[in-house]
Amino acid sequence: MNITDLMRRLENLIRLGTIAAVDHQAARCTVKSGGLSIPNLPWLAQRAGSSSDWDPPTVGEQCILFSPSGEPAQGIVLVGLYSQQRPAPSNSANLRRRTYPDGAVIDYDHAIHMLTATLPEGGKVKLIAPDGVSIIGNVDIEGLLRASEDVIAGDISLVNHRTKGVTPGNGVSLEPTP
Repeated sequence: MNITDLMRRLENLIRLGTIAAVDHQAARCTVKSGGLSIPNLPWLAQRAGSSSDWDPPTVGEQCILFSPSGEPAQGIVLVGLYSQQRPAPSNSANLRRRTYPDGAVIDYDHAIHMLTATLPEGGKVKLIAPDGVSIIGNVDIEGLLRASEDVIAGDISLVNHRTKGVTPGNGVSLEPTP
């Protein structure tokens, strides 16, 4: 190995770059760094074991390319560097924020113990829990609440509840007495 090759390898150990392309099927990306364009590189995920994350890089996102032995083709991409084009979404020490390209934002503020999910116009939430959902604490609902089967408060069923002392027909019961 000559000095020129050694200097090239040293320069390539750690490089700043930009994501130029993403192959979502292969979980690989292309990085541009200086005059180099290095294809088919894996990016670092938070987890890739029995628990696994999927959060691919975005074209134009800044990254760091770590190249074992100074060979960029063997590199590993670390994404997540803020830039002028992609600034930090918050400056609070108490807030964990995740933003999405459609405008959705999920926040957790550990100072006030508040989890907030804000969806864009037309956004929906779907929660699938085959054995049910439990909410401990008060619930405030603004808007319509639909139940496909029944609503039960205490032991009173909204579907099967019968008011005593009302004559069948067009009669209307009085308001509850305290």
